[in-house]
Amino acid sequence: MTTHLHRPRDAGSATTELVLVTPLLILLALVAVGFGKLVGARLDADEAAHQAARAASLARSADAARAEAGLAANRSLTGAGSSCTGPRIAPELGAFAPGGVVRVTVTCHASLDVPGMRSVDVTASAASVVDLYRGVEP
Repeated sequence: MTTHLHRPRDAGSATTELVLVTPLLILLALVAVGFGKLVGARLDADEAAHQAARAASLARSADAARAEAGLAANRSLTGAGSSCTGPRIAPELGAFAPGGVVRVTVTCHASLDVPGMRSVDVTASAASVVDLYRGVEP
């Protein structure tokens, strides 16, 4: 004589697992998107700082260097469609003379748009040397 063991039915367990796991997968995807926006904002700020430093080092006077740094950084951030908003550009010219170093720091606000993750400020700096064989107005 044979007896059959009665196991509980598994009907509906896959649906229950899917319902429980789906919110976690969505949250994981949102966190990945938030970190992607943060990395993109850092890259954009770094590129803006490099372009601003280069533009400032090519200017003929300290006042023009400050103006060119701001224009180049803003142009870089708007042209890239960056998530880096409200840029603050701080050029440090030191002794603006041939062979001198121009350093530009760009700080901007990156909104991650993910619930539970706050927005962050991103800062990048770059330096460029003023050409030795070029005239500079005092």
